[in-house]
Amino acid sequence: MSGSDSELTGLSLREAGAGIAARALSSRDLVEAALARIAATDGRVGAFLEVTAERARAQAAQADQRAARGERRSELDGVPVAVKDLFATKGVPTTAGSRILEGWKPPYDATVVERLEDAGAVVVGKLNMDEFAMGSSNENSAYKPCANPYDLSRTPGGSSGGSAAAVAARQVHGSLGTDTGGSIRLPASFCGVVGLKPTYGRVSRYGVVAFASSLDQVGPLARTVEDVALLLGKIAGHDPRDMTSSARPVDDYLAALEEGARGLRVGVPREWFQGGVDAGVERSVRAALAVYERLGAKLVEISLPHTKYGIAAYYLIAPAEASSNLARYDGVRFGLRAEAKGLREMYAETRERGFGAEPKRRIMLGTYALSAGYYDAYYLRAQKVRTLVRRDFDEAFRVCDVIAGPVSPTVAFPLGARTQDPLQMYLGDVFTITCNLAALPGLSVPCGLHGESGMPVGLQLVGRPFDEATLLRAARALEREVGAPSPPSLREGAEVRGQAPSPPSLREGAA
Repeated sequence: MSGSDSELTGLSLREAGAGIAARALSSRDLVEAALARIAATDGRVGAFLEVTAERARAQAAQADQRAARGERRSELDGVPVAVKDLFATKGVPTTAGSRILEGWKPPYDATVVERLEDAGAVVVGKLNMDEFAMGSSNENSAYKPCANPYDLSRTPGGSSGGSAAAVAARQVHGSLGTDTGGSIRLPASFCGVVGLKPTYGRVSRYGVVAFASSLDQVGPLARTVEDVALLLGKIAGHDPRDMTSSARPVDDYLAALEEGARGLRVGVPREWFQGGVDAGVERSVRAALAVYERLGAKLVEISLPHTKYGIAAYYLIAPAEASSNLARYDGVRFGLRAEAKGLREMYAETRERGFGAEPKRRIMLGTYALSAGYYDAYYLRAQKVRTLVRRDFDEAFRVCDVIAGPVSPTVAFPLGARTQDPLQMYLGDVFTITCNLAALPGLSVPCGLHGESGMPVGLQLVGRPFDEATLLRAARALEREVGAPSPPSLREGAEVRGQAPSPPSLREGAA
């Protein structure tokens, strides 16, 4: 028997899948509850750019038929999820948050979308984002801003703002985003959910609209660490269509999930606490570190001396790669095409209308950095700094198993507060960017609430290459002790207090 819509949307991904397996509820129940929740709340949240209701209903019907035959494909079979509008979805508009791709319907699915649907997950729509993943607040979306479900006057973070907001707002049970410089971890932290950026090469980028190809990585967001582990297990693995995809076998991310923190060496970078971090954020992060110590982990002070150069290096490398990747959008093959008297004029007018201010800024910066006479002075030096950043992490992992610290210097800030100051916006990624430069896995897990605003605070955990299993184990140990923020109230200025309620019952006759 099904429960109420609020009970169903409040379930974790694993709980929803278990309910289908036990025949206590159906995929149709879950999908209809998700669609109703989206309809009721997304006018205020703005997490979705496209809702694929009929496609989702058809997939739900197939999932229920499989469940009736005892042929469920995985724990995800029949569970509603959504994906960032950066992933190609066959026959479904894919805009990357930009007007220049308006109306484009890919003839194929991204590998991660294929893998989700092969596992039986029901994709109910495409999620809002900063244009071409360029931003930290989701305010660069060409279509509409996205709001933080815990306080609708604040940003959900970016660029995967819709991916985090949809999960936090109980619109879906899990989602996929991308992370080029913190774009999964920052929204996860701001919205009180769990978000994982895997090791570069762990998850295929085939069918993902490219921003910076040496930095982009696909990852999952969900309400619990276990749900993130389930999603990662389904999308990870080698893909021959992606030349950067690793052939390394995929770990069982659930196997060691409950082993706890005892014996873990947790590195604490001194550079991440040397001023600039909001006092409330630092209190929550240090309280989480104290929890690890109490659970039997050892805190080890480490140094990442080149952290201070990370922002400068990133904002040369990423725009340089973007200037190359975005050159393909010219109005000829797909998306927006401006009418003009000649080919050159058509290119110029299409790009003028199609690209927003932030992509234009980064294209120009990247083109300048790659131009004759400046390549060695800027781009090449930035790549050398990247090597030094990676060496910092290599040295740190000689004495620790995971590295822990803030995701962001602040909690979610008000919408509009940084739109006129790009540098201030960029500085919000100071703790996340180096993880991408070094191609390492990074995770954000809720670690408490900001004392003054009541907004969620995330703890960032960074691991060795392809050691997502240890990150998930460490995150789960903290999650058991700290819990998750209470569900959001979806109003402006809402305070978040206390912990999440017990999971709703799935027994027959539940209200």
